[in-house]
Amino acid sequence: MSRQTNARPGRPRAFDQDKVLNDAITMFSRKGYSASSVADISQALKLTIGSIYKAFGDKRGLFTAALQRYVEQRYERTSAALRAAPNGRERVRGFLLEYADLSHGEAGRTGCLVVATAVEFGACDPELAQNVALLLEAREKSLRRFIEEGQTDGSIGRQIDAQTAARALLCMAQGMRVLGKTGRTRAEMIEVAEQAMRILD
Repeated sequence: MSRQTNARPGRPRAFDQDKVLNDAITMFSRKGYSASSVADISQALKLTIGSIYKAFGDKRGLFTAALQRYVEQRYERTSAALRAAPNGRERVRGFLLEYADLSHGEAGRTGCLVVATAVEFGACDPELAQNVALLLEAREKSLRRFIEEGQTDGSIGRQIDAQTAARALLCMAQGMRVLGKTGRTRAEMIEVAEQAMRILD
């Protein structure tokens, strides 16, 4: 007669990975990578370091996964906001207003993980710097595409240099995220977005 044992099969991962990554995004956006200690990470994510490292490899692996999720979330949110825009000009406005909405209150003070990564790693980590450069280049291309759509549908004048205007608008959009760290109001950020639209006049 075989003896019964209490051995249990391997347990599935006992945490919600999306929630963990969302918490990591908030922590890294607020404190940066270097200033986030092992203890900070464990406390913010409410997990043991062993569990975190088992899931993500190490601190850098967690950061990279958080950055990827952040980018995906921003892309989905922005795409949804622009889907109903009637023309190219309104797509540009929607893009800027999305940044304005993220640049005030608690979201503004938390900051942008892409900006935080560019500032912290731009000069010392070629791989992460390149990743951020590609992300920002993709946003610039999106703005250029919206401007060119506007020139085709008549909502933006053809005298506008689409490439230069797209780059200037991206600089203003990312600048809003930096300014948002200082506690600006939504009204102030909306004013900045509307002023930025004058580039297309």
